[in-house]
Amino acid sequence: MNFQPISTNFFQQPTIQLAQNLVGQYLVHQHPDGLLVVKIIETEAYMGSEDRAAHSFGNRRTKRTEVMFGEPGLVYTYQMHTHTLMNVVSGPICKPEAILIRAGEPIVGHELMQQFRGTTAMKNWTNGPGKLSKALGVTMSFYGHHWTEKPLFIAPGPGVKELEIGPRVGIQNTGEAVDYPYRFSEKGHPMVSKYR
Repeated sequence: MNFQPISTNFFQQPTIQLAQNLVGQYLVHQHPDGLLVVKIIETEAYMGSEDRAAHSFGNRRTKRTEVMFGEPGLVYTYQMHTHTLMNVVSGPICKPEAILIRAGEPIVGHELMQQFRGTTAMKNWTNGPGKLSKALGVTMSFYGHHWTEKPLFIAPGPGVKELEIGPRVGIQNTGEAVDYPYRFSEKGHPMVSKYR
């Protein structure tokens, strides 16, 4: 399979639409130790200044959120506990919206993913945002990179037959934002992260 970066225009879609259309695309990392590819199977949209669950709620501009104010298609990485989480910056410049890539299905590089994830069963390699970054060997160093540029990029994928739409995960204490239907996943896929 010949994976090539998706066009820059792909990222010009409104955030909710982009979050839906990212499901079914490939996430590719040309890691120094080998090629790693997953099919994106779950995303969450964060709608910027009006969204209490977004890091940029109220147009909060900090060292961490600065990249969210940039052009769509930039990589927003941040750390939660010991995990790196990967996001796609979306929306117009200075409108700080982003999409969290929550889960993927391993396509290429199984041995290397297993090595990065330890001895855990394959179904648990990439079924959560921190696990996904670990399996792909993605670190904070990609902050501000663009998702159309190698070695870490999004490539056109097969899409999905049916999308499931529901509330986002793990965003308690965010008022009405808890219930927004901004989580999109491939319906019935066993590697979608667990909803708690």
